[in-house]
Amino acid sequence: MKTIKKNVTNEIIINKSRFITKLIKINNEEEVREKLALLKREYKDATHYCYAYITGNIKRFNDDGEPSGTAGMPILNVLENNNLTNILGVVIRYFGGIKLGAGGLVRAYTKAITECLNHIEIVNLTSGINFKIEFTYDFVKKIDNILKNQKITYKEYDNNIIYECSLTKDNFQKLKKELETNSLTLEIIDETLVEID
Repeated sequence: MKTIKKNVTNEIIINKSRFITKLIKINNEEEVREKLALLKREYKDATHYCYAYITGNIKRFNDDGEPSGTAGMPILNVLENNNLTNILGVVIRYFGGIKLGAGGLVRAYTKAITECLNHIEIVNLTSGINFKIEFTYDFVKKIDNILKNQKITYKEYDNNIIYECSLTKDNFQKLKKELETNSLTLEIIDETLVEID
């Protein structure tokens, strides 16, 4: 599985209509609503906000007022054909006054998303685990050393310290053994996809 390294924007003009394409990294469906709300504020006078997304086993698309099947489905097809996941593709259209017809719309949205894909960097994904570890302050140096090559996604300092991390399943098993030999335990939050080099 693959996703994009960072968010990308591209713009094309077809028969006087502007098509602004955004490829956005996501981790879940809740993020889709947030990202769309932000885009609708940023491009508040656009005619359509057509999109598709893939996260986990969930695949959805929306034509946002364009004729059925002419916008969201072509976007989804391109994302699927490129084996991408954890991605939201949005094509924002400013209508230029010339109707494209159903076939023309399919070609326009396909071209918009395909051209945007020419500007991305790909990262590979593998199965991983999100987990949480809670420890006392006297373990900070040891934990920081154990996790020095890992991405810590959340830190909280209170009576105890809490770290949250995402690791590949192999790295998780190694880390779990290392923590257990130091009498530390971790709590699995959920399974996820993590980037690998």
